[in-house]
Amino acid sequence: MKAPAAFPFPWREVMAFGLGRLRWTPDAFWAASPHEILAAIEAYRPPEAEAPSRTTLDALMQAHPDPVSRDDDWKGRADG
Repeated sequence: MKAPAAFPFPWREVMAFGLGRLRWTPDAFWAASPHEILAAIEAYRPPEAEAPSRTTLDALMQAHPDPVSRDDDWKGRADG
């Protein structure tokens, strides 16, 4: 059985983040554990947005209905 394909570690991106964004010294960067680096990266990620509730989605669909046919609402639009 073959082992799954391995991907090279993204050293360039991780070093750019640690040394550039966090402004860690090289000594601090190389002393950090992978868990510490991952925690620092996760702290800079934007929070994940939640999907809208069914009620919100229904209200949006009511306020902005799709046209029944292409000719109903698409004329004059730049993308239509």
